[in-house]
Amino acid sequence: MRRKGYYDQDHWTDKINIKKLLQKPQTVAFLLTFAIVLAIGVPALFIVKSYKQTGNMQRSPFASKWEAIPEAAMATNAAVTSEEAAHKAAVIFEGDEDYTHVIGAGDEDTVTIGFAGDVLFDTGYAVGDAFKRAGNTAEGVVGQSLLEKMRGVDIMMVNNEFAYSTGGTPTEGKTYTFRADPASASILNTMGVDIVGLANNHAYDYGQQAFLDTMAALDNAGVAYAGAGATIEQASHPVYYITDNGMKIAIICATQIERLDNPDTKGATETSPGVFRCLNDSLLLEKVREAREKNAYVVVFIHWGTESTTEIDYLQRDQAKEIADAGANLIIGSHPHVLQKIDYVDGVPVVYSLGNYIFNSKTLDTGMVITTLHKDGTVNLQFVPAIQSGCTVREATGEEYSRVLNEMAAMSPGINLDGNGYISPR
Repeated sequence: MRRKGYYDQDHWTDKINIKKLLQKPQTVAFLLTFAIVLAIGVPALFIVKSYKQTGNMQRSPFASKWEAIPEAAMATNAAVTSEEAAHKAAVIFEGDEDYTHVIGAGDEDTVTIGFAGDVLFDTGYAVGDAFKRAGNTAEGVVGQSLLEKMRGVDIMMVNNEFAYSTGGTPTEGKTYTFRADPASASILNTMGVDIVGLANNHAYDYGQQAFLDTMAALDNAGVAYAGAGATIEQASHPVYYITDNGMKIAIICATQIERLDNPDTKGATETSPGVFRCLNDSLLLEKVREAREKNAYVVVFIHWGTESTTEIDYLQRDQAKEIADAGANLIIGSHPHVLQKIDYVDGVPVVYSLGNYIFNSKTLDTGMVITTLHKDGTVNLQFVPAIQSGCTVREATGEEYSRVLNEMAAMSPGINLDGNGYISPR
């Protein structure tokens, strides 16, 4: 007698002859049908599930591909617990006090950072005059939906490619020199901008005093800046944001333009003011490594590339890898004045150029990149297509939206770009 629950293989095979069963046509047909159902049905269930979660079928193939990058609240190595990492992220280290901003995040589980390209407020040029005629505000110059996005993110950054001053003299022999009234720095407040990059080839257009006036004007407007300072220590120091939900972001700004031994845009030294130059990027890489050691999500905002071309150059290619290998989590580029590709370099997203944002009257494709950091370590990147035209910039819609998105996807073979602009590695 067999015990209850006991499996007797010999007795079971006496009842059912597997070999004879498999020789029957109806059995073969059943097994083939079952295999087809499994092959088609199971993936379909996952797609439907993803669709319900996102509410948009276009996003579903990519929604599960957001890469997990250690951010401020996450341990950067297995030996450190998440609690220890979160504590380390919240610490303001000695020497970082003057460069750290403690902010509230709009959501308890995420932090959002927005990036856009070049802006210009010089009233000697049409776009600067447009801001002046608007009453030194972004209203009516920047489209309302873009303003809502800029104001809605927790941290918003643009490339400030001019000096704020009423003094100084234009750099001799330079074709274009840009200077705006210090009072116009308040336009940044109306745009929702929290931090600007000053490491570029126009911050020093009107000499040292105008350069110093620029930093003072931004201080007065309550707008942080990176990539410039009275000394190289100040210019190269990361700007930190610590959020009330336990994350830390570091923003490092540097320029490799102009590529000369004695550039017009002076590099900061131990005793003199200037920008953070990185044609030799050894100090930049050191700063990236230091910020990662402090459990920050590290953004490198870099001025590089060749103007007016969508093709990246060899220095962009080489430095992107070096910066990624040093530990950067995200690289955002400016200078070419046009959009360039988005790619992943050793797993690190690189936006090679965001182009002009609101810089002149030309009709050009542009956009924003919105980065969402989640407390579980995942990072979402979204490209928001926009059009600069007639001294305004507005979010692209309809056929223009599809065209800009498709052209960005075509020049970026290393990524997936879904119908909502969400970016993931291919």
